[in-house]
Amino acid sequence: MNGTNGVNGTNGRDDFGGDAFRDNVFDEDAHDEDIFDEAPYDAGEFGADRLEEELRQAAAVLDPPPAQLEQIAVEAYALHDLDARVAELTFDSLVDAIPVRGATEPPRMLTFRAGETTVDVEVTSQGLMGQLLPPRPARIEVLAGPHAGAELATDDLGRFTGEAPPPGPFALRLRTGGEVVVTEWLRA
Repeated sequence: MNGTNGVNGTNGRDDFGGDAFRDNVFDEDAHDEDIFDEAPYDAGEFGADRLEEELRQAAAVLDPPPAQLEQIAVEAYALHDLDARVAELTFDSLVDAIPVRGATEPPRMLTFRAGETTVDVEVTSQGLMGQLLPPRPARIEVLAGPHAGAELATDDLGRFTGEAPPPGPFALRLRTGGEVVVTEWLRA
């Protein structure tokens, strides 16, 4: 062999005594047949939709979702209010405040804002305390996923109090006249 895949570069003869041109070594059409006798590749057979469906089926068998997850998702969506404005968390004492030395269990202070509406909330192990600004009457519901939320009401100064928040994620839904405001979800 001379380094050219067994073909002598000077006369077209391969190193085994044959004629490379006559034996179709360089003929591209001669190599189109399937040497493994496999069916031709069909892109539809391995499309993204089919792959996704097979992965979903495998995940359902190997790692199924918890039985309660679907129910929780349905009930959480039922809590969704299309007309509600989402109040953005603008202050959280766990993130934004400087810790106080010697305080063993400081309250968590939260401020939510949606347009002109501000909700200040203090969360302790004893309960919730807060104020709606500007002050006005409102019904407040403590949302806790699939569980029925506690109903609170504001006084003339927009203040409200409630029992300890749920151990998991929670949010507040405020109804003031025709306006509905929902805070972001968080853990106490």
